[in-house]
Parts: sequence; structure tokens; C-alpha cells
Amino acid sequence: MKVLVTGATGFVGQRIVSRLREAGFDLRIASRLPQRLAGTDDAVALPDADAPEEAFLALMRDVTHVVHCAAFNNDRGAGEADLRAVNATLTGRLAQAAAKRAEGRFIYLSSIRAVVGADFSGTIDEATPPAPQCAYGRSKREGEIAMLEAFKHVGATALRLPPVYGEGMKGNLRGLMRLAATGLPLPAAALTAVRSLVSHDAVAGAVTHLLARPMLPRPTYVLADASPVALSQIIAAFRRGYGRPARLLPIPAWPFRPLATLSGRQASWQALMATQICDPSLLASEGWMPETDTLGRLEELARQAAGGSNPYAR
Repeated sequence: MKVLVTGATGFVGQRIVSRLREAGFDLRIASRLPQRLAGTDDAVALPDADAPEEAFLALMRDVTHVVHCAAFNNDRGAGEADLRAVNATLTGRLAQAAAKRAEGRFIYLSSIRAVVGADFSGTIDEATPPAPQCAYGRSKREGEIAMLEAFKHVGATALRLPPVYGEGMKGNLRGLMRLAATGLPLPAAALTAVRSLVSHDAVAGAVTHLLARPMLPRPTYVLADASPVALSQIIAAFRRGYGRPARLLPIPAWPFRPLATLSGRQASWQALMATQICDPSLLASEGWMPETDTLGRLEELARQAAGGSNPYAR
């Protein structure tokens, strides 16, 4: 049984590769940056979205399952055309080839942005109607649709992820970690929004679980750690890891709203104040174990960064 993992050199892809190897799976790994795969067994370059069909079919030689992690993310500043090419078109091409040649499952790492915008407040589960609000979200939703159409909704699944944390994380969580490292006092009342996060270990565990069990996956799953956390708790956890006091001041949030409007950052303010809770109970009911100590894991990431063992988090 061989598993093709795309995006194998990325933040989450690397952890999935490690977990699948630990579980005894035979792997073929593919990346859009093949120079990072030098010296790795059964490593190949991932074709571009406009490559001929034969290039995608060749990837599937002796492959049973596909885990598709390769993507353009929000933090890369890619334009809408590039996002659609990688997140939607490439996903569809891979799924079509897998449906023809692979006999098993196709797992696509999607995002909650495929269903809600950054300013959405509420609970997100598998029944949440898709209403992406940004180019990245639309491209991930198009990728989901292309995958499910290729597989006729049988054997293919999209894992909708909230922000993912772990060694090497990027995006907003990395920015919050850097902010925490400064020790600057922060207004606690402006950081009360509650968010779901998911560890890259939990994502890798979900992929391994879905590949190992005999039951076919459902078309979509929402992943998250067991409990959401407030932004103030995230900052405080990072600062504990850095050995700093929390320094969260009891300043009300209302003065910051007009300042955000005047500075043209109203959308960023609305996103900061939004509460987004992901409900992972569906996959948990099927035997997957979500992370239960989110704040402890965040604290440990900052502790590693302070000790110099996690340079990506600085």
C-alpha cells in the first residue's frame, strides 16, 4: 500500500510524512520544490496545473491513496489566478488521475476559509453552508468541488482546518508569537475573541486515522483541538513559554474601533473581534483523538523558540 503525499516539504506536509512513516506506510512524496527532496527515496516533482495528463497519471503508479497538502496559502500574497491554479485546478487534475489509477482514498487539506470569512462569528461544522469571502477561500472551495466530482463523492474527503500551529508555523499565529516575544503591554478587552486552532500533530493523526481504518470517509470533516481558546490566552501562553509576564491590561476595546475605521483597517478589526469555533465532534466520534492541551502546546512552542531550538517561530 503506497501513499502519495503532495506538498511533502511544507509545514503540515512534513509532519504528515513523518507520521505515516511511523505508521508503516510506504510513501511517494511530491513537491513543487523538488530541490528540497534531494536524497529522499521515491521523491518526485509535482507537475504544474497545466501539465499533460500523462504527468499526473505517472504520479499514481503503484499508488493506493493520495494525501494532497500542496497549496498556496493566504500568507504568500499570491494573486487570485495563482490561487485558483494551485488550490483548485491542480487539485482537480490530481483527483482525476487518482480516480483513474489509485484504488483508495483522496484526502485534501482544505480550510475553514472555504466556508466562512475571517469576520464570521459562530460555530463551524460539516453542515455550515459554504460561503467563502476571499480569493483563497474561493480557491479552496473550488478544489473541494473538483475533488468530489472526480471521485463521485466516494472515497474522497476534504479536511477543513482552522489555523494550524506547530514547529515551523507561519501566518497570524507566527505573528502573535512574535508579538508575545516583545513583552509589550496589550489591551486584554480587545483580545477576548475565542478561536479554534488545530495542531499539526492532530492533522497528521487525522490523516493517518482516515487511511488506516476500513470505513470510507465522509466528504468533509472539520478539524480542531478539543477546546477553543481566546486570543488573550494565546498571547499569555506564548509569554509563559518565553518566561515573560502576560502584561494584558484591562483597557476597553471600544476606543480601538474608530481608530481602525479611520486607518482603513476596519476589516482587520472585525476579523480580530470575531469568534470562530470549529466543532470536530464528527471525526472524533469516528475514533480520531483531537489535541486537548492547546495552551500547553503553544507555551512549549515559545519555550523552544526562546531556547533557539525552533528558529521558525521567531
